[in-house]
Amino acid sequence: MTDAPDKSASSSGAPSGDLAISFADRVNRIAPSPTVAISSLALDLRAAGRDVIGLATGEPDFDTPPHVTEAAIRAIHDGHTKYTQVDGIPELKAAIVAKFARENGITVTPENISIGTGGKQVLFNALMATVQAGDEVVIPAPYWVSFAGIVEVAGGTPVYVQAGFADGLKMTPDRLAAAITPRTRWVIVNSPSNPTGMGYSADELRALADVIRPHRQVMVLSDDLYEHLVYDGFEFSTLAALAPDMADRIMTLNGVSKSYCMTGWRIGFAAAPAPLVKAMAKLQSQSTSCPNSIAQHAAIAALDGPTDFIARNNAAFARRRARVLAALNAMEGVTCPAPDGAFYAFADISGLIGKARPDGRVIETDSDFAAALLELGDVAIVPGVAFGLSPAFRLSFAAADDTLDTALTRIASVVETLR
Repeated sequence: MTDAPDKSASSSGAPSGDLAISFADRVNRIAPSPTVAISSLALDLRAAGRDVIGLATGEPDFDTPPHVTEAAIRAIHDGHTKYTQVDGIPELKAAIVAKFARENGITVTPENISIGTGGKQVLFNALMATVQAGDEVVIPAPYWVSFAGIVEVAGGTPVYVQAGFADGLKMTPDRLAAAITPRTRWVIVNSPSNPTGMGYSADELRALADVIRPHRQVMVLSDDLYEHLVYDGFEFSTLAALAPDMADRIMTLNGVSKSYCMTGWRIGFAAAPAPLVKAMAKLQSQSTSCPNSIAQHAAIAALDGPTDFIARNNAAFARRRARVLAALNAMEGVTCPAPDGAFYAFADISGLIGKARPDGRVIETDSDFAAALLELGDVAIVPGVAFGLSPAFRLSFAAADDTLDTALTRIASVVETLR
């Protein structure tokens, strides 16, 4: 006897009517990236006809250098358009090994190199390979939003170390020591930092290493993406070079996105212990497989080619930084320390909390201020709450000078209306 067809189901086997999808806990544990959400909102408003200036996105406004784009075109013509090794081609790994030796004083081999579709994937692979329920990851706050999100996806618990304005927006050894427990799996160090631009000196990094060293179960993620974007003589240092005895538990994360103006090319990489690199490759083989083959050849040209454009870009960023600092610090209720690197200004707006907009609505949080700025001034910034420190906001000065000047004038006008 044949069962009669269920007339409540479609021919595809799916039930008719509304489909109730049950999502996994890992999705429910996280929120969308606030920076991406705000940037998307600004784009939507612009598409709808609003003259919105978006200063929420963290990417250089300069084009990729010509020698890099030409290398990509050659790669296409030479037929480098197939799958590659899952975690990167040998030629790019060799270029990365040479970069770490030449620029950072880190000695590694190709077996220590992991290449992914952007630094975010490399970070994702590392945490997914090592973090599980009950594990803790120490993160200085303010922090890049994806640090916490990826820890939560992996099932771990972010442990935040407050690094407020009184601490120079940097994690102190004492606070780090208090945060480490037997459950700690990683400590994250980001210098220069996104979102604050603050950098750790060599002595400050050595002091953090001294705290971590006795805890053999703890690995360190050193996020160095902004290493070349520094100002006022700040000397970049990286933990792996300062604490070589800890090389078996340090992962140095880097990429071509920021310094080489290649955010959309999506090539990130890391130097890490070989067993971790193998585990990360296993995960990547079941997700994206290899990074983009053409972008890998472009990245070789970036790492091996001329770097004079970095100095030119930095000069422009330094000029914009000075204008931003002068403008923000001239606003009543706003204080902004000078960043050591990157292209972000992270401003303290505690002096604006409690003031009222012209319509009488009170600015109670930095999210309220960000909303007022978008509504009244057509400028999109990211409130500090997204990064774990309030009341504050992050502004990217990776924008054309005239655009930045217009945005700063609008911000000042909105601040002046608050009473």
